Amino acid sequence: MNKLIVILFLFSAQGMAQKLIVGEEVKFLALGDSYTIGESVLLRSRWPVQLVDSLSAMGIDCPEPRIIAKTGWRTDDLKAAILRAKLKPEYNLVSLLIGVNNYYQGKSAESYAPEFEELLKIAIDLAGGIKSNVFVLSIPDYGYTPFGKDNQERISAGIDAFNAVNKSIADKLGVKYYSITDISRKGIAEPDLVASDGLHPSEKMYAEWVERIRTDLKMARPGEK
Repeated sequence: MNKLIVILFLFSAQGMAQKLIVGEEVKFLALGDSYTIGESVLLRSRWPVQLVDSLSAMGIDCPEPRIIAKTGWRTDDLKAAILRAKLKPEYNLVSLLIGVNNYYQGKSAESYAPEFEELLKIAIDLAGGIKSNVFVLSIPDYGYTPFGKDNQERISAGIDAFNAVNKSIADKLGVKYYSITDISRKGIAEPDLVASDGLHPSEKMYAEWVERIRTDLKMARPGEK
C-alpha cells in the first residue's frame, strides 16, 4: 500500500502557493506563550496537541509536539528559552505565536518588531531553512474576555497594532500567517470559547484555530500533484 503524505498549501503575501510536503513523520515545534502552552485547559486541549491529534486521525504519523512556551513570556523570554533548549534544525513544522505579554507589560510595538523578526528567523532555521514549513499565528484579543472587557477598546487597538507588526514581518519573510484574532473576538458573545479563568481560550476556541489551520491540509499519494 502506498504511504500517504501530507501536503500543506501555504499562501504567501504575494498569493504564491507553497507546499509543505511531510513524509512519514511530522515533527512539530510550537513556540509561544500561554496561548501555546494552553493555560487553564487540559494538556490534550492545547491547540498544538489538537493539531497533532487531527493529523493523526488523518493517518499521519505525528509524535507529541515539542512545545516551548510559558505563561507570561515576552519575545525575549522565548528567545532565551530556545537558546537554553539547544534545539537542532530537525523540525518540518514550526509555529510561532508571541507578543501579547509584550503588549500587556507596556512594551511598544516598535520594540516588539525586531525581536519578533529575530524569533521568526530562528523558527525558519529550526525548520531547516524551509520557510514553507513555518507558520505564524496572530495574537488573540483578550479584550473580548471577562478579564479584559472593561478595557476592550484600548486592548483591541493595542492587539491590532502588534498584529500589524507580526503580519508585516511574516509577509516580508515569506511565512504563512494565520489570523485567528477574529475567533477570539467572539469570546463575549460565546462564553464557552473562554477558559474557566476568564482570560485564556478554551478547548473549543483552540479547536476553531486548529480547524482554520487544517483547512490548508490536503492528502495526497506519492507522485500526485
